[in-house]
Amino acid sequence: MTNQQPPRGIIFDVDGTLVDSVDLHAKAWQEAFAHFGHEIAFAHIRSQIGKGGDQLMPVFLDKAELKRIGEALEKFRGKHFKQHYLPLVRAFPDVAALFRCIRDAGQRIALASSAKDDELAVYKEIAGITDLVDAETSSDDAEKSKPYPDILVAALEKLKLPPAEAIVVGDSPYDAEAAAEAGLATVGLLCGGFPRPDLEGARCVALYADPSNLLRNYAISPLAASAPGTASSEESLSRG
Repeated sequence: MTNQQPPRGIIFDVDGTLVDSVDLHAKAWQEAFAHFGHEIAFAHIRSQIGKGGDQLMPVFLDKAELKRIGEALEKFRGKHFKQHYLPLVRAFPDVAALFRCIRDAGQRIALASSAKDDELAVYKEIAGITDLVDAETSSDDAEKSKPYPDILVAALEKLKLPPAEAIVVGDSPYDAEAAAEAGLATVGLLCGGFPRPDLEGARCVALYADPSNLLRNYAISPLAASAPGTASSEESLSRG
């Protein structure tokens, strides 16, 4: 991206970025692991949310156990989450307003999520953005989930943009790591609950509290003034 031209495409993560679901996913995973005989601390599981199941489960299961129960565990987790936790998911404030602001600026929006297609449809409804998205990718579009770049590469392909003309907005270091692998810069949001140093360490070019804070600072953010490092994390939070 050049200093003069804003990105033509904004690629958003969903869980923890647009909707408040990280704790709920962590609970569902914790209960799924327990169902299969593995008691794992909530905080440990929560620190891995942002990865898809293919990358999360190997953190807690050895290869033999993964081969034995991995597929069944992930299916149980998906059903358990939809039944008990999906109805509790809420959007962060001003997500739809932020998307309208971006579209009014002539930019295109893509969603890049590790969620299944049916979950993603529910998230869009919850956030009020069903008609404000130009492209979307789900777990079906990626061979490997974040922190691998597959899902972001797929989003770029659907937007028909090179990495230099897009930017990522996400809440986890895994978003930023995947983006860097795909040649993209990342704006980080703290609403997903990941520690600020983790996002700074993953080289986010700016940090904002949440979508509402990003909306208030849109005109002076990297989304509008595309030079990486346009807003430092301290500046971006103090403005909101």
